[in-house]
Amino acid sequence: MIEGGCNCGSIRYRIEGTPLAVAACHCTRCRRQSGSVYSVNLVVPTAAMTMTGQVKVFEDVDTTSGKPVYREFCGDCGSPIRSLIGASPGVVAVKVGTLDDPGPHAPGLHVFTRSKIDWVEIPSGVPQFAESPG
Repeated sequence: MIEGGCNCGSIRYRIEGTPLAVAACHCTRCRRQSGSVYSVNLVVPTAAMTMTGQVKVFEDVDTTSGKPVYREFCGDCGSPIRSLIGASPGVVAVKVGTLDDPGPHAPGLHVFTRSKIDWVEIPSGVPQFAESPG
């Protein structure tokens, strides 16, 4: 079981089972939402995640697929929690930084590297994709 939540504790979640992937996204939108040079996301089936608390949602329509990304965050402290990706129904991308124990969840792939910041180095041997692999 994987658990996590926001900075203020208003949002808590639990994930059952094994994540499908851990992906670092370098797209401009994820960079801005995460406030960092890329966003690390635990990709899990939507049905595997339960959440308590009320999230706010930003409907991000500036996407390469043309389908929105629903970016959920805590309305009290602003912590980004997860993204529901219109182009990938049935899965959610949970922000690894919000996990109670993020240590075991290093990125297994990097996506949207065409917009990667030049000084960011991806470890050798880690798959990378100019856009999304799917």
